[in-house]
Amino acid sequence: MAFISPFIMANKNGIPRLESTGVTVGTTNVRFSFRNHPFLSAPFSGLILFRLAQPIPAGTTGTLPVVFDTNGSTQALTTINGADVTASDITGTGIYLCYYESGNNTLQIMTGVV
Repeated sequence: MAFISPFIMANKNGIPRLESTGVTVGTTNVRFSFRNHPFLSAPFSGLILFRLAQPIPAGTTGTLPVVFDTNGSTQALTTINGADVTASDITGTGIYLCYYESGNNTLQIMTGVV
């Protein structure tokens, strides 16, 4: 029997990888959901690989901001310049490299955005 861990290392003691479990389009945002994991509840600063396993549904308003939902809270996804990442910026499923800083509560996407 295999144990599926929501906290997967991309390489030994390397960059953590989290996989989305769902995507929901609301009137105010596009929300990717993730399983709960311990390191985002604790002080953490570093790179995270996010595997977005579900596409944003066709017909979604491209200007809706993208947020990540995990550990009972919602985290806005921003660019390096601090602008909101929108639905039109996420080009499909795949791996996205982000930088998370718990001290100032920022999650910045570094790759995969047009």
